[in-house]
Amino acid sequence: MAGFVGVFLTVVLTVVCVLVEGNYMVYDTAQGVVPGKLNVHLVPHTHDDVGWLKTVDQYYVGSNNSIQVACVQNVLDSLIPALLADKNRKFIYVEQAFFQRWWRRQSEATKKTVQILVSTGQLELINGGMCMHDEAATHYIDMIDQTTLGHRYIKQQFNVTPRIGWQIDPFGHSAVQAYLLGAEVGFDALFFARIDYQDRAKRRDEKKLEFIWQGSKTQGSSSQIFAGAFYAGNYEPPTGFYYEINDESSPVVQDDINLFDYNVQERVDAFVAAALSQANVTRSNHIMWTMGTDFKYQYAETWFRNMDKLIHYVNRDGRVNALYSTPSIYTDTKHALNEAWPLKSDDFFPYADRINAYWTGYFTSRPAIKGYVRTLSGYYLAARQLELFKGRNKSGPTTESLADALAIAQHHDAVTGTEKQHVANDYAKRLSIGYKESEDVVAAAFGCMTQSSSFSECKNPPTKFTQCPLLNISYCPATDVDISQGKKLAVLVYNSLGWKRTSVVRIPVINENVTVSDSTGKVILSQIIPIVNASIANRKFYATAYTGESTSADPMYWLAFTAEVPPLGFSTYVIASGKASASIKPRSYTFGGAQNSSDVEIGSGNLKLIYSGNDGTLTQYINSRSSVNMSLEQSYTYYAGEATGTDQASGAYVFRPNGTSEVQPEEKFPLRVFKGPLYDEVHQMINSWIYQITRVYKEKEHVEVEFTVGPIPIDDEVGKEIVTQIKSNIGNNKTFYTDSNGRDFLERIRDYRADWDLEVNQPIAGNYYPINLGIYIKDKNTELSVLVDRSVGGSSITDGEVEIMLHRRLLYDDGRGVDESLNETVCVLDKCSGLTVQGKYYLRFDPLGEGSKWRRSFGQEIYSPFLLAFTEQDDKWTNFAIPTFSAMDSSYSLPDNVAILTLQELEDGTVLLRLVHLYEDGEDKDLSVMATVELKKVFPNKKINKIKEMSLSANQEREEMVRKRLSWKVEGSKTKQDNDLRGGPVNPVKLTVELAPMEIRTFIIDFNTKLVQY
Repeated sequence: MAGFVGVFLTVVLTVVCVLVEGNYMVYDTAQGVVPGKLNVHLVPHTHDDVGWLKTVDQYYVGSNNSIQVACVQNVLDSLIPALLADKNRKFIYVEQAFFQRWWRRQSEATKKTVQILVSTGQLELINGGMCMHDEAATHYIDMIDQTTLGHRYIKQQFNVTPRIGWQIDPFGHSAVQAYLLGAEVGFDALFFARIDYQDRAKRRDEKKLEFIWQGSKTQGSSSQIFAGAFYAGNYEPPTGFYYEINDESSPVVQDDINLFDYNVQERVDAFVAAALSQANVTRSNHIMWTMGTDFKYQYAETWFRNMDKLIHYVNRDGRVNALYSTPSIYTDTKHALNEAWPLKSDDFFPYADRINAYWTGYFTSRPAIKGYVRTLSGYYLAARQLELFKGRNKSGPTTESLADALAIAQHHDAVTGTEKQHVANDYAKRLSIGYKESEDVVAAAFGCMTQSSSFSECKNPPTKFTQCPLLNISYCPATDVDISQGKKLAVLVYNSLGWKRTSVVRIPVINENVTVSDSTGKVILSQIIPIVNASIANRKFYATAYTGESTSADPMYWLAFTAEVPPLGFSTYVIASGKASASIKPRSYTFGGAQNSSDVEIGSGNLKLIYSGNDGTLTQYINSRSSVNMSLEQSYTYYAGEATGTDQASGAYVFRPNGTSEVQPEEKFPLRVFKGPLYDEVHQMINSWIYQITRVYKEKEHVEVEFTVGPIPIDDEVGKEIVTQIKSNIGNNKTFYTDSNGRDFLERIRDYRADWDLEVNQPIAGNYYPINLGIYIKDKNTELSVLVDRSVGGSSITDGEVEIMLHRRLLYDDGRGVDESLNETVCVLDKCSGLTVQGKYYLRFDPLGEGSKWRRSFGQEIYSPFLLAFTEQDDKWTNFAIPTFSAMDSSYSLPDNVAILTLQELEDGTVLLRLVHLYEDGEDKDLSVMATVELKKVFPNKKINKIKEMSLSANQEREEMVRKRLSWKVEGSKTKQDNDLRGGPVNPVKLTVELAPMEIRTFIIDFNTKLVQY
């Protein structure tokens, strides 16, 4: 096509006068693709944020317009008659959260009309999720769930499957998006806008804005998808071609010669010039114009009227060809060229839109809501399992409201923390409402499952279970039982994982003298640790903020015991009055005197930590089993946020540090150590606003660090971004590894990009990457892994060191549209203070090549913690009728490299099952192998009548999806061109499922409901 482009470079813009009389005009908009010409595909669209400056409902109904004039209802209402006016007009719509709100209120006649528009391709529903999810701060399970909600709804209402990924606004793009939420849902192409400004410049120069993206090393060519990064770095029309009502930035096409300002030729010339400019950096004779932007088409006819005229007059002019199009038409046209395209691997993080402006702050922004989303995501996974076991209650309560709230929270201005504060409050409110309804589902399931083996018939269980969503701050009214008065507290511990699990459970209690018994009545080992004053203060403040009233609860101790729970099942324990618990008293160490010169050692199992006797700092990590002995330091630092008045402030999106300061204590605080039979913990008051508890469990080989950060002080009028730094002597040579949405680990090299020669202007912010599962470094002998409990940003800025950002409080807006500083505050009664965040991270050293077992298996435990429920009993109570339960065969558990992602009863009574292989090819010498799951043992009390393998989003059979997907040529391809790294068909007799490394398999199962449910 080189000669073709050369022709365009020498085209002379000739003047062709077209005069139109002021009579009725019929515009010719029927033009399709014209071979040999430059074809300009006009793609009418609107980008409707599912919350950002306004809440999702405010955007839909058009309220709160003092902030932003936007009404999605107007867009959809005006769109339909505009499409009906001309069968050649086309439009694409993305956000199902809005579309479904609109659809539910339409008449049957309107619905039929829209169904016809969809079936003919005039209206194309693309991307298809409830929102356009973020790609940095989201977990792959949440991405799948929210996409599935939208895709299945579209299939039910319109019998179509979206073909195109349209991630035009997220702030960087992940490998998981490309192969998992692209290829694996059946998309033929993926289009987006935001890539690094340096990368874009190089791709424009080399005509590589369109390419084949292979997001997975493990799955080879089957993970490839055609991808396009938009020419101008945005998703708007070229300058001068906006046609929103009352918009003054672009001239309309005025073609009535009887009126002033006739401008047809000027508009045609401008169109041709803009098209040629884009063609000069695009391969082939096809370019796409994205005709729309945020909340446009409030009155759709203004856009279509002007596009009708442009198509008509541009095509009469003849120099280029203009046509109404969609991304599907554009993709099919590109595919028909039968050309080879450049190959892209890895991802598009971090993203900078200009010098000194790295959008890496939002990896951590609003850490509380990030933690809330992750907590409820794991809860939703478990709640759906329990809803299935008991039987879905069609009249409610159900898990649907939590599903909807979580789906909306994945939006790229929700979990990212880049929304206005009142919108963040709205997301949290929706999540809370969804949790409350799902809490009722879970409580009813437990009440039935503990009473009878035929619990599917259970309606009103006699036992009422309660749960504690604020257990992290030791607020749990259910455990505020005065056991000394003869009462007992029953604790049900549910395990949503597919393998047996043994972990320590911690609950707040009033009494110090208590015993814990298992379901056989045997008293088991437990320990009591006092709740420290700092935790009590946080509990009182935040419990009051959450409940809206002062709390009377005042538990003084943490009771800990070890729970052993079967796969997909529960165990029960009873807490009663007694003196069997080991009551742990703290030992305090102050430093600077000779009397404390000896080191402090904690850990009674294989793992030991050593703290310096001179200053109380952590110095050493010793694992006697693995023979790992490493120096280890941990500290807190803050980056001062760059202020406004510079070329770029630090804000909700952008991380722009202006200097680094180590967090210094205001005074010398003692090191407080608690040593018990189950675990040891070290309490450190770093300063007045950072408190840390470090735990080492006897039966585990990792370190658990619980941090409480905040309120971050701003009295000095300096915004601060708080990081923790973990320092070792590992020689990682600038190289570190971070996960992609909790799935694959990608290699990162400091101050380096594989696709271009990086010009370093921000050596810290420019080396930050999103972390959802973990980060690790390694050398020739050892690995250091750090796992997290929510989305954060992190890096390895210095060799041997890992740092993660925990909290941000900033005083200036960063100029990216939210128009609000990231200064979160919490008000209780008349007191307001900066947000305090509590969370955990986990670290471990392993010999080289052995760290993946812990990262993958314990990573699942972080995502799916034990689900606890409580019920109070009198002294006559003995035990539940069903004290332990497992949905699986008692002799079976899933292979160590397989997990259940989804186990859910659908509306029609069928069951959605997703199984995932946790390991990449070559990641682990023992577990990066084909795995087999025996469905008969997963569902021992059910008979499988029919099982269908589906696409990842469960909207089409996988075989059909694979058959339909387009296959693309790759330039100089040396990549795998096979699909051998996939499991075979389900064995119809044995009902066994194979999973290859990194494979996710999705099934819809029809059971014989006449059999006993469980």
